[in-house]
Amino acid sequence: MARVELRQLRYFVAVAEELNFGRAADRLHIAGPSLSQQIKALERDLGVQLFDRDRRSVSLTPAGAGLLPHTRALLERADDLKRRAGQLSGSQPVRLGYVNWLPSDLSSRTAMVARVHIDAWVAPSHTQASRVADGSLDLAVCWVSAGDLKRLGLHARLIGAERLYAVAKGGDSVHVPDVAARNTDVLVNDDVTSWTSWNVYAEELAAATGAGAVHISDGAITGPAFFDHVRRCRRPIVNSPKGQTTPLPPDLVRREIVAPKVYWTWSLVWREHEDRASVLATVDALCEGVGDLGIHAPDAWLPADDPHALAG
Repeated sequence: MARVELRQLRYFVAVAEELNFGRAADRLHIAGPSLSQQIKALERDLGVQLFDRDRRSVSLTPAGAGLLPHTRALLERADDLKRRAGQLSGSQPVRLGYVNWLPSDLSSRTAMVARVHIDAWVAPSHTQASRVADGSLDLAVCWVSAGDLKRLGLHARLIGAERLYAVAKGGDSVHVPDVAARNTDVLVNDDVTSWTSWNVYAEELAAATGAGAVHISDGAITGPAFFDHVRRCRRPIVNSPKGQTTPLPPDLVRREIVAPKVYWTWSLVWREHEDRASVLATVDALCEGVGDLGIHAPDAWLPADDPHALAG
């Protein structure tokens, strides 16, 4: 029998408890098609059908109902093993830095494997990656290129992704049309100390899609000054990840970017030669079951040097 992964068993339990693939996928923070594929792979590896499903309903088969309590018990033992390993790995906390985004379930994911200390210094992506490389941090959630990973001696796993949108002057707020990437502008800031990672991303986005690169010197990648740039420009402006959750002023609207859909990835990075069990267990706990988050869809765009871009 093929190797069965613990994450597939967790997926099985989630679907069995929700009896709805959409709700289970939301709970697991993965894409619905990925969840369906993993359940089919688990059924193939186990040699039994776990669910009866059609367009309107999902139910456990007799085999699925019989295996569910054993699966829960197995996962409980695996969680206990992680907890004991975390206790044996030492009392030193794992130091985690970030830019502006962290998984909402970070505490629950890491509680049994390590004491994770969130570093208070919120810094740009390139700064946090460098701090991991020099040992000031054990882990960081940041945007990083494959070239940076090689240069700094780091490993990375995908932990999150955001689809970027454009901000434009208002109009019909009920029906706001999508905008092609080539018909947007993206801001590039002269302050490389603060915006190195964004500038690299923005310039490649412009080169790859035909978007316009607008050079500025006032730091207006986010905040009220960004909205002022939107009001002055004729074309929609790509919003940066730091502005994703900022409420828009009433005179501006959000426009979805298409052809292609533009994604920004968040990597969890650690040192290549890291051997502490608590750090490596934290990486596994935070990245388990993340899936591809839509970044590998045919109409998705990532920079060519993004470590999570598909080769070929």
